[in-house]
Amino acid sequence: MTTTALDDVHLATRNVTRLSVGVAVVLIALKAFALGASGSVSILASLADSALDLVASLGTFFAVRWAAAPPDAEHRYGHGKGEAMAALVQAGLVFASALFIGWEAVQRIFDPRPVSSGYWAVMVMLISIALTGWLVWMQDRAIRRSGSMAVKADRAHYAADLAASGVVLIGVASGAFLAAPGLDAAAGLIVAVWLFWGALGLLREAADHLLDRAVPDADRIAITTAVLADPRISGIHQLRSRMAGPVMSIQMHIDLEPSLTLEQAHEIVVGAERRLLEAFPRADILIHPDPRGRAAMTSVPQSGPETANENA
Repeated sequence: MTTTALDDVHLATRNVTRLSVGVAVVLIALKAFALGASGSVSILASLADSALDLVASLGTFFAVRWAAAPPDAEHRYGHGKGEAMAALVQAGLVFASALFIGWEAVQRIFDPRPVSSGYWAVMVMLISIALTGWLVWMQDRAIRRSGSMAVKADRAHYAADLAASGVVLIGVASGAFLAAPGLDAAAGLIVAVWLFWGALGLLREAADHLLDRAVPDADRIAITTAVLADPRISGIHQLRSRMAGPVMSIQMHIDLEPSLTLEQAHEIVVGAERRLLEAFPRADILIHPDPRGRAAMTSVPQSGPETANENA
């Protein structure tokens, strides 16, 4: 990975995580005011979620800075998986939020309470939707620049909040202006289900990173295509690819003509690395050259996009 590309990744993630913490603080203050004025259960649900958003955003804030630390004697592969750990914690917090909100909503369905000061509550929710929408847009831009999993997890959380806020707005309006507090409680229950579903997605993605799941087939095909663009490389085997935060780790063996000199083999390997970096600027690449025809003695047979030969 080039230093410039890595610096750009770290700058994008630092800026957007700082922004998410600030937005979470503002949303908590607004929703606390709206809850005190209205007593709405759906506002309570949204406030509880925003409080956990702040905890999750603070975790992401520190995680991306720790993940950006360079490799050291104890962490030879860097600290990129710190982002997956942050996403795992976020998933747990969202699960807890969903359970709390769901329990409160069910209680209010059987014991409805009127929603007061509906105008204030509606105004606060409109402001919350605008702020959250702006934050999600900024996170989208940061993800395109960095590919950060921690920011992606934070964005998934706030995107769910954005949709949930729309449901809360409907619940508050119906409870205050239609004299139907049961709809307010139902809106809180919908928010709980939405958050639970979003947490499952976060948990799945974090687990994939922590368990070193291979990159998608499309990326593996792009890797083999870039490497085999040099006709002197007759095959690829033992291709391994995984993500560690925003960094894609690529390892492989390539088949070369046995008569090549060490200098010629080195030149071919460097050329393959450059082509891969053009396609994946944040990749960490390790390529081992093998004399053609002798790989079978050292390699483990594989199938699918992870293996390519001269007939591919």
